[in-house]
Amino acid sequence: MDKKEVLDKIVEILTPLTKNKDALARLGLEASILKDLKINSARLVDVVLDIEERFGIVVKDEEADKVRTVQDAVNLVLSKS
Repeated sequence: MDKKEVLDKIVEILTPLTKNKDALARLGLEASILKDLKINSARLVDVVLDIEERFGIVVKDEEADKVRTVQDAVNLVLSKS
């Protein structure tokens, strides 16, 4: 799976949880999941769980704690593929 495919699936996961739809429309890899997309920290747990399920990976708590940007989420998936 290449970076573009991973990014597309991450965006699918983030879309229903995003409160800032404008930021989602101009999404960049550096976008902060919490600050830019306005996804609260409790929902960030749901994002990580969805990533685990969608990509068939296991994410350790300390790895999940490092997911702050879209790029972090993409890198996490790529590192486990």
